[in-house]
Amino acid sequence: MSVSASATPVSEPLTLTVNGSTRTVEVTRDTPLLYVLRNDFELNGPKYGCGLGQCGACTVLLDGGPARSCVVPVAAAIGRETLTLEGLGTLDALHPIQRAFIDEQAAQCGYCLNGMIMSAKALLDRNPTPDDDDIREALRFNLCRCGTHIEIMKAVHRAAGYLKREQ
Repeated sequence: MSVSASATPVSEPLTLTVNGSTRTVEVTRDTPLLYVLRNDFELNGPKYGCGLGQCGACTVLLDGGPARSCVVPVAAAIGRETLTLEGLGTLDALHPIQRAFIDEQAAQCGYCLNGMIMSAKALLDRNPTPDDDDIREALRFNLCRCGTHIEIMKAVHRAAGYLKREQ
């Protein structure tokens, strides 16, 4: 019995839409989206935390919904809009959610910040006036090591106010 060629997956060019731009990368289809975003596209908003989809540090939005990019294969992002923290705003023009997190001093170590902000964005897009229970539910899968939960709650409420004023 002969053994066939190596079972090593073959890289192929894949086209993604990330932060409104079309980008192509040559990787295997099962490569975690996080690796492509950080290593190939040099987007450092999503963080490598646990690698198991449990901490939320790697959260991005896929078609507006929060997704753990460390466990999402890059192939799942083909034909969908991927939004990272870098796609929200710029240093000169912060997104209202980013501004609210700064104004409320809602981060200490920054480990959870990406996931909290991206999950808050998904929440506020679908519910512009969330109450505390809505916020807790939306952020419940994002781990915060420092315990700044109160400031994070305040930041999401403040962001809702900022967004309402912009309308």
